[in-house]
Amino acid sequence: MRTDFKRTLDAYRARVGELRLVEVPPMQYLMVDGHGDPNTAGEYADAIAALFPVAYAVRAASRGELDRDYVVPPLEALWWAADMALFTSGRDKSQWDWTAMIMTPDWITPDLVAAAVTRAAAKDGASPALDRLRLETLEEGRCVQTLHVGPYDAEAAVLAEIHERFIPDAGLRMRGRHHEIYLSDARRVEPSRLRTILRQPVEDA
Repeated sequence: MRTDFKRTLDAYRARVGELRLVEVPPMQYLMVDGHGDPNTAGEYADAIAALFPVAYAVRAASRGELDRDYVVPPLEALWWAADMALFTSGRDKSQWDWTAMIMTPDWITPDLVAAAVTRAAAKDGASPALDRLRLETLEEGRCVQTLHVGPYDAEAAVLAEIHERFIPDAGLRMRGRHHEIYLSDARRVEPSRLRTILRQPVEDA
């Protein structure tokens, strides 16, 4: 059977207009770090071009060598800036730092990932970001999350609701990095219909 983590993990469930606390288990990801505007900086495009070939090669290895099949999870990213106002309200994308990533099942080993990177690097047009790709476990724990439907640049009002009302009213404070999970393919879905999970790790104030 093929495992679809979007259906089996509570961490991938969210509804529009519902802010809720969720306990996110440790999960491992293929990751590539970078800086700058994701819309214009070639660095972000290079990161995506590295992640997906490796993610699919790892899945093929899992299916062929381990007899364990799964649906490759969606693209995700961590976002931050020296001044988070540049992210939440100012939206100065040139100042953003990010980690683009794809979740990978816990049975996937570093050796399988390394072999997948080697295969991807051998192909014509291989992404220059492959040498920065790594496998790392992310431990977020307690988080607030919701589902945003619409353009990415229309997230500001939802983020303000999370950061300025829900979190302090619950006696919590932010920690860690803003996390987005892209349930839609922006190349195929019009901006008004994009579905994005917005997540913020929290702790007691």
